[in-house]
Amino acid sequence: MIFLKLFLTFFKIGAFTFGGGYAMLPFIKEEVLANNWMSLEEIIDFIAVSESTPGPFAINMATAIGNNQGMTFGAFGGIFGAFCATLGVVLPSFIIILIVAKIYDKFKNSTVVSGCMTGLKPAVIGFIGSAVISIAETVFVPNGFSTTIFTSATFYVSAAIFIGALIATFKKVHPIIIICICAVIGIISGYLL
Repeated sequence: MIFLKLFLTFFKIGAFTFGGGYAMLPFIKEEVLANNWMSLEEIIDFIAVSESTPGPFAINMATAIGNNQGMTFGAFGGIFGAFCATLGVVLPSFIIILIVAKIYDKFKNSTVVSGCMTGLKPAVIGFIGSAVISIAETVFVPNGFSTTIFTSATFYVSAAIFIGALIATFKKVHPIIIICICAVIGIISGYLL
């Protein structure tokens, strides 16, 4: 049944991902594609929506994907699918935090725990880097790399939005302003191109 599969899939993602929502992105993409729940382009769209809506990124993704899959059973199915996927992604962290809070004082000076955390940091950065490369590939060269991409207006608009957002981020422009401006530019270019 799809609801149990949504719960178990997102429970696995939540249980084996360290580093937050962006570190979960490669796992979410892999699982969603493996289950044929949506295409890579749809995942990119869901990432954009999840990133620009309030709340934690991974929870927004799980909720949106669960709703999307559950909607085959109607509106109630969409709500229940969103609930199952969201509960699945949140529950492992909740359980782990309860356990850690209970035993943290005993192990906070442990070299094993410290070494484990030191080893996890580069892995998390690797997962986030993998997600960035995968998304960039899909956005900038969706049909594979060839010299013909440089003749596409969409490539230049995407690159300009990316560079503009990057510069605005380094100039300390508020993220909400960046998201709103990029969304408006994307909508306008979508109608014009």
